[in-house]
Amino acid sequence: MSDTGTAAARPARRRGTARERLLAAAARRFYADGVAATGIDTITAEAGVAKMSLYNNFASKADLVRAYLDARHEEWLGLYRRRLEGARDGRDGVLAVFDAYADHAAFAYEHGFRGCGLLNAAAELPAGDEGRAVVRRHKEEVESLLAGHLEERLPGRPEEARAAAEHLAFLLEGATARAGLEGAGTRLAHARAMAADLVDRL
Repeated sequence: MSDTGTAAARPARRRGTARERLLAAAARRFYADGVAATGIDTITAEAGVAKMSLYNNFASKADLVRAYLDARHEEWLGLYRRRLEGARDGRDGVLAVFDAYADHAAFAYEHGFRGCGLLNAAAELPAGDEGRAVVRRHKEEVESLLAGHLEERLPGRPEEARAAAEHLAFLLEGATARAGLEGAGTRLAHARAMAADLVDRL
């Protein structure tokens, strides 16, 4: 490789591996423009890599979509775990879930907040697509986390905890959908207050 080529490659290495750059580009474009509307050429151009690099890292666009969904789930889990560090009890744990959703909504999205990126993607995928299963597992995990925190608050009453967790999960999803339509996290703040009131009454 020439000196010029080497110099040109250095900034790319500093920005991360080709896989990391492709995932970051996919995250921006899939969220802002949608999965179906975003082609491979758009992603490789934004990532600054050759098309072959994409296929060296992902078997197909569908494989990239699944990786994006997995990465978004892990991103949310990271936000949740940070919020959970300050939790003192089950009530705080429940609110940590809501706060993590609000934290996600507060990201500097290119076209503003458009709701849950996982559900947005799932809505575009056909029934039976593995990507939809990834989204379903995420939502089930969120509800399970809520149930775990409620069981801490309601020892010996697991059925009540699970029922309340389902209620709170519906509240969270509805608030996220409305916040996405409105492009702001206000509904999530309202949902958090409702969740706190509901938990206080248990």
